[in-house]
Amino acid sequence: MNIRNFCIIAHIDHGKSTLADRMLELTGTVDKREMKSQLLDSMDLEREKGITIKLTPVQMNYNGHELNLIDTPGHVDFSYEVSRSLQAVEGAILVVDASQGIQAQTLANVYLAIEQNLTIIPVVNKIDLPAANIEKVSAEITNLLGCKPEDIIKVSAKTGEGVQEVLDAVVEGVPAPHAGNGEDGLRALIFDSYFDDYRGVVLYVRVFDGELPKSGNIRMMAAESNGIALEVGFLKPKMSPGDSLREGEIGYIVTNLKTTREAKVGDTVTLAKTPTSKALPGYKNIHPFVYAGFFPVSNDQYKELKEAIEKLSLSDSALQYEPENSPVLGFGLRIGFLGLLHMDIIRERLEREFDLDLVITNPSTDYHVKLTTGGELDIKSASDLPDVSRVAEIREPWIKGEIIIPKDYVGVIIDLVISKRGRQKNLSYIDDRAVINFEAPMANLLTDFYDQLKSSTSGYGSFNYELSDYRAEDLVRIDFYVGGEKIDALSVMAHRSEADAIGRDVTKKLKEVIPRQNFEVALQAAIGARFIARETLGAYRKDVTGYLYGGDVSRKKKLLSKQKKGKARMKRFGKVDIPSEAFTVMLKRG
Repeated sequence: MNIRNFCIIAHIDHGKSTLADRMLELTGTVDKREMKSQLLDSMDLEREKGITIKLTPVQMNYNGHELNLIDTPGHVDFSYEVSRSLQAVEGAILVVDASQGIQAQTLANVYLAIEQNLTIIPVVNKIDLPAANIEKVSAEITNLLGCKPEDIIKVSAKTGEGVQEVLDAVVEGVPAPHAGNGEDGLRALIFDSYFDDYRGVVLYVRVFDGELPKSGNIRMMAAESNGIALEVGFLKPKMSPGDSLREGEIGYIVTNLKTTREAKVGDTVTLAKTPTSKALPGYKNIHPFVYAGFFPVSNDQYKELKEAIEKLSLSDSALQYEPENSPVLGFGLRIGFLGLLHMDIIRERLEREFDLDLVITNPSTDYHVKLTTGGELDIKSASDLPDVSRVAEIREPWIKGEIIIPKDYVGVIIDLVISKRGRQKNLSYIDDRAVINFEAPMANLLTDFYDQLKSSTSGYGSFNYELSDYRAEDLVRIDFYVGGEKIDALSVMAHRSEADAIGRDVTKKLKEVIPRQNFEVALQAAIGARFIARETLGAYRKDVTGYLYGGDVSRKKKLLSKQKKGKARMKRFGKVDIPSEAFTVMLKRG
């Protein structure tokens, strides 16, 4: 079988998409005049940020072989996209930057590839850079993979040097797809899906057994839904229709389905008339652990927000949402993400692609609450926490993290981990770099850990993590009051030892963002009935005696007393208008 299925894996910004560009050029898949950099990154956001967000398959022909490449994301928030790609292929090109060496996400992706028993082709990229240290990085790769130094291909994806050798290595080194016994009927794995406004649900599949003809009646085994394959074909990189998809091939199916919930990623596609009895092993369900409330600035846009999120969730299986109502912000959605970058990307897409004005509340993680009655609750926001008298214990998510840094920064980073209530578990060295393994509560890493890591290590630190377990801790809910009124959307969960500092910090920040009123406003933080911090927002002072000239002083006193009474009345009945910046105040901690 002259088919080779492979993907490119690497840490963020090590040159995956550029290498894919050169391969498309070399194999003549894309004309020189149509060529642009990061060709497979089709979203504007991907091109601006210089990162890959969605995996993208493409078919190339080289020396009589059909090469199917999947370009994968490198950022830790999108590692679930990588794991999906790995199940659809037999080989992986591991790209390592010659100037930066092995980073945290490189290691994470290598472990994923080894788990899937893939053939790994090691590549050192950016050898044309003045800072490139090819010998040192090659030694790191040989230590990691246990390969020979001569197996490592030296490449400059920018200039095209060495790219042909990579293609030759794929043809020679990556095994051809395993031929099925033909008795199982059609079995194709859905590794991605998206909703096209004009064509409906489009599935990206890898066929493991049998053949899928155009116009065939198909069945999704896990979702138990039926559909029609209106069109099948390959991505070169534009859609190129064919008569059928055969065993071992990667391609697309345009279906008549209305939503991707009928064809979830990881599901097995089979023929409705002759279904297979045995489904392919799918993917584990992704569990988001960062939650934030998304509210439209104007309540009229709530329906548009809901429809926009529904559309985005069609092609992003990690996105989970439920309606939320806040007395201050009105109707909105509580959305679950895999990390802060994932949240940021979704926010930008909603604002750009759907033209929405949004208020986003402080991101939090989920907590498992054990009640005194023996029941359990899973809460996604601090305001959902039941009365303290009913709570037996609160468990919060902890992560297992891995940081790779130049060894001069070890002390600083261990201090940073400890300041986040983390615990260092292990310290090892790869040449002149240190690998720190640690555990820490997810909530403490949400806001600014990544930024602090980058600034403490002059940009050289890299970080990768996975969810470990939920642990019972001494956690409390901090409520915030504005003018005596509790604002649920501002409530946060925190460890008791950090509560006072967070209360003081947030009330100070609220004082900066809430506009002054004609009356005095108290900004308070409380745990239950005990207030732990207070700031006072002074009233505007209007000089009501300014127009008086001479005369009796009692006239002046009368006017001032009238003003005082008016302000007292305002304080009782006045409503404070809270700006949207107040809800993102937590993101800018310290």
